[in-house]
Amino acid sequence: MENKVVARFRDGRLVKGTTTNFLPTKPSFHLQTPDRQVIEVKIADLKALFFVKRLEGNPSYHEQKGFTDRKMYGQRVSCRLGDGEVLTGYTQGYDPSRPGFFLVPADPNSNNERVFVVNSPAVTVTILK
Repeated sequence: MENKVVARFRDGRLVKGTTTNFLPTKPSFHLQTPDRQVIEVKIADLKALFFVKRLEGNPSYHEQKGFTDRKMYGQRVSCRLGDGEVLTGYTQGYDPSRPGFFLVPADPNSNNERVFVVNSPAVTVTILK
């Protein structure tokens, strides 16, 4: 299955494209850019991988950080990435000993379907009630 993704790197770079071989247990995957360039992405180089509805996104939309009454499975979490970006959402598999975890955004109107957050000492995850 082809997934639209935005790879956000620890060094600030951003690459948009598609992938068919991302697995959270593998150290790398291939990303094909819109101009058909294929690059190998190492998970260790990422801060997060955003699985998106549209690659263009909506630059004028500001994602809501609060939770709605929408019924979702998993733990409510707030996640502060190394660069200060804060993500809020639901996760079913946070374990700091794993390479990362999936987060489903709290905002139902987000362009992000889910986010693979790469665990690192710079990432702070808070489990919310």
